[in-house]
Amino acid sequence: MELNFEIKKETDKIYQKVSNVIPPIEWAFHAPLIHKINQLKKEKNAVVLAHNYQTPEIFHGVADISADSLALAVEAEKTDADIIVLCGVHFMAETAKLMNPNKKVLLPDMGAGCSLAASITGEDVRMLKQKYPSVPVVTYVNTSAEVKAESDICCTSANAVKVVESLGTDKVIFLPDQYMAKYVQSKTKVQIISWVGTCIVHEKFSAQEIREIKKQNPEIKVLTHPECPPDVIAASDFTGSTSSMSKYVKDKQPSKVMLVTECSMSDNVQVENPNVQFIKPCNLCPYMKRITLQKILECLEKETNEILIPETIIKKAQRAVGRMVAIGRNH
Repeated sequence: MELNFEIKKETDKIYQKVSNVIPPIEWAFHAPLIHKINQLKKEKNAVVLAHNYQTPEIFHGVADISADSLALAVEAEKTDADIIVLCGVHFMAETAKLMNPNKKVLLPDMGAGCSLAASITGEDVRMLKQKYPSVPVVTYVNTSAEVKAESDICCTSANAVKVVESLGTDKVIFLPDQYMAKYVQSKTKVQIISWVGTCIVHEKFSAQEIREIKKQNPEIKVLTHPECPPDVIAASDFTGSTSSMSKYVKDKQPSKVMLVTECSMSDNVQVENPNVQFIKPCNLCPYMKRITLQKILECLEKETNEILIPETIIKKAQRAVGRMVAIGRNH
């Protein structure tokens, strides 16, 4: 496919940035969509927020803000755009709506869910609160607005330990990721009461896989997300949120690195760190990959797939998310 002069001119700078992770034959299909989306954003005063797990053509091509869950929540509240297009999964779009109840928040594909969010309901949280009266509920941001509304405070992988310790109690209920709960427990003396949710991407990794990679690549640094099983974390060199992984690579510039998380993250970080060699474990999130340039364009054109949350849930969930944002990151 040949790109016309105007599209080529408007998108060449973007392609120079991502050319080492997107071949020219693919770019020929992406560029017209990127061009049209970026035009529509100006016409409609829209902003595109993209999570670190989005593909490079979205992350670098149309996103105005690209970050981890905590930063997206923070930046969503700051925007003066009329329309927010959230390129991520459903709970992220709900969080953006909680931060901006009077703005139109769109999700390009309403089927972009999350195994963690699906593992727990508001009714489950109410049951836990009855079982453990007076124990505060810390809820990972990877949950529905309904679950957040039943919680005392939310957290992300970037500030989970800090949030737990901010409550000043000797015991907390931590939901819903069981591996994140174990990671937090290893970092604090506060007793953690956990749930049984897992991320379908991170639970696939194994310590044996990490050991094999290290054996074949003695100089490699292995960075792991805290949603991974404990033995995977133990076999790694560093554990942290997606933003912490990005910062580690940027600051330390290891000769070779492996990011033990969703596949597209490696591509996006590689674009910013061309001198670092990436060993890429390709565990894709099927939910994140439901978001495509075509779907972004369609939802922005038609303003479809709007996120709507009942007012009663918004008010209760806003409190938990607001407390999370006020606490900030671990470091």
